[in-house]
Amino acid sequence: MRAIIFDFFGTLTDPDAESDRLGTFAATAAILGVPADRFRAAMVESFGQRTVGAFGGTRDTLLAMARSCGVEPGEARLAAAVDTHRAGAELVRRPRAEAVRVLKELRGHGYALGLISDCSSELCEAWAGTPYAELIDAPVFSWQEGYRKPDPRLYATACERLGVPAAQCWFVGDGGSREHDGARRAGMRPVLVTNAAYPAARDLRTDPDSYVPDDRVDDLGGLPALLGHH
Repeated sequence: MRAIIFDFFGTLTDPDAESDRLGTFAATAAILGVPADRFRAAMVESFGQRTVGAFGGTRDTLLAMARSCGVEPGEARLAAAVDTHRAGAELVRRPRAEAVRVLKELRGHGYALGLISDCSSELCEAWAGTPYAELIDAPVFSWQEGYRKPDPRLYATACERLGVPAAQCWFVGDGGSREHDGARRAGMRPVLVTNAAYPAARDLRTDPDSYVPDDRVDDLGGLPALLGHH
């Protein structure tokens, strides 16, 4: 095995941060002048479209969401909403405590590291400034590629950019979006991060994977041992 490909949210990020997502929507809604419940519903309902780039970048996405709620924000209000929304997205993507340490350790063991994330524009626009960017050799974002997990093209793209065949790749994620089944079908060896210490995060998972891997760790810190590095 030569490479490890990670999911992002709930795997490399703090699982508890997922509970902050709806609160960040409320802050953005307040700046836009949109009722919080209507904006939240628009964001949730548009998730599939947002994660494949249907609305463009963050500015254009927020404008589309505001208009869908019957509000036409001026440029100053829209710019302020973008700033607020990006700040909220930064909160949601904060690293889990052991993430950077584990990534550095695995790189030290010679693995190439990749990423496949179902994400909207905020992560792509901010990626270069995150602590993950210098540690991930091949990030693959649904928003840029135009399709979501478990689309086989995402897995193939990650392998191509890493220069490693799927059979020599681990895929590590917390489940959802049928990501493990997609990895298995692509020829990778999936690992489930159960997030056993984060029951609230598990309760937020509305799209559990139909396939549960045999290889499992309760937290990211257990991954090196699972892979044979003690």
